[in-house]
Amino acid sequence: MKRIIPYATQWIDKEDIGAVTKALKSDYLTQGPRVKEFEKRVASLAGAKYAVAVNSGTSALHIACLAAGIGRNDEVIVPAITFVASANCVLYCGGIPKFCDVREDTINIDVNDLKKKITKKTKAVISVDFAGCPADLAEIKKIAGKKGLIVIEDASHALGAKYKGDYVGYGKYSDMTIFSFHAVKNITTAEGGMVVTNNERLYKKLLLFRSHGITRDADLLQNKNDGAWYYEMHVLGYNYRLTDIQCALGISQLKKLGNFNARRREIVTEYDKAFQKLPGIKVLHRSKDVESANHLYVLRFDSKYFKCPRKDIFEFYRKAGIGVNVHYIPVYYHPFYKKLGYRRGLCPVSEKYYEEAITLPLYPKMTKTQITRVIAVTKEVLAKFSKNN
Repeated sequence: MKRIIPYATQWIDKEDIGAVTKALKSDYLTQGPRVKEFEKRVASLAGAKYAVAVNSGTSALHIACLAAGIGRNDEVIVPAITFVASANCVLYCGGIPKFCDVREDTINIDVNDLKKKITKKTKAVISVDFAGCPADLAEIKKIAGKKGLIVIEDASHALGAKYKGDYVGYGKYSDMTIFSFHAVKNITTAEGGMVVTNNERLYKKLLLFRSHGITRDADLLQNKNDGAWYYEMHVLGYNYRLTDIQCALGISQLKKLGNFNARRREIVTEYDKAFQKLPGIKVLHRSKDVESANHLYVLRFDSKYFKCPRKDIFEFYRKAGIGVNVHYIPVYYHPFYKKLGYRRGLCPVSEKYYEEAITLPLYPKMTKTQITRVIAVTKEVLAKFSKNN
């Protein structure tokens, strides 16, 4: 077997290692000055007033739902094609995920289906910027505004992406925006996440939920007579704090985000040029009013064109040393969600997409040789599995 080209991997350099080493030698390992600096830098990039760093994108989604007031039996609309965390965060709060279908071309939430899924119990919408391409944020905000719904934008794939000229997280279209810094994301803190918002009330709630529900804010303390040591627990919060060590890595990585995303665009351009005119496969659409962060590159293999199931194509890639993946299984296909009563047939576009999708390698460290190899193996797939051959 040839050496595997992974579908994604981090890029850590000597500056990153130096930043982490410096943090390890400092007085702070957990909640120190680097946490605040990282929050400030991400907020500045996004154009948001406030940012709250947490230990994962999943934790960011959870505290966003908590801050939004999601509770027992509240419905939250979530696209069917996403990682399970985008829906699980609703369950954590006692709410009910209501799965919405996706657009055929972008695999982002379908606003027409979104309108149909809203009921009197709906309290929020979690939109997902799939593969790094922002969803129809203006239309989602318009729909949500008419119904008084909170919009949580899951931009775990989309740090550095733009929508209508503004960086994702700007706050014009979403009440809160989520970023993830997992190892395969556009920058990494190993594990980590962040919520950005322009709403001070939500910001203060996010801070509470991140750290045990505890505050030292003099304006919030009910007992103002004790000394500087005093703190109060106001809500049932969690220990979702991100460390200074991880934020040191995040600060260093953030300085390279522009270069990382530029390299991703170069690779995507090469892929598009190679694949757009090939029969039987489709690339995802990127509309003119967005600038994608290009987190994933997905090809769709038309089942009518090929004489084998997608599984055979997937295994051919793997045997050829191409570490392909699939993003994502419709959330309600998972056994846990089946136990909750969800059944196939809810979102036909999502289900069809899942039967056809394969994610190709895409990461800034990819070499010209690796890119050429991925393209060559894809052409081999067509030669081997096409019904015409």
